[in-house]
Amino acid sequence: MNVLVILIPASLILGGLWLAVFFWALKKDQFDDPEGNANRILMDD
Repeated sequence: MNVLVILIPASLILGGLWLAVFFWALKKDQFDDPEGNANRILMDD
């Protein structure tokens, strides 16, 4: 039971950190054009 005192807050902190990084990536338009590079490599300049 003592290990739960450490694991539950650690998992909440890591989950919150992941969520913050995910929203930061959304704000910086990291997921703006997922198919652009796939189509661009097929085009002949």
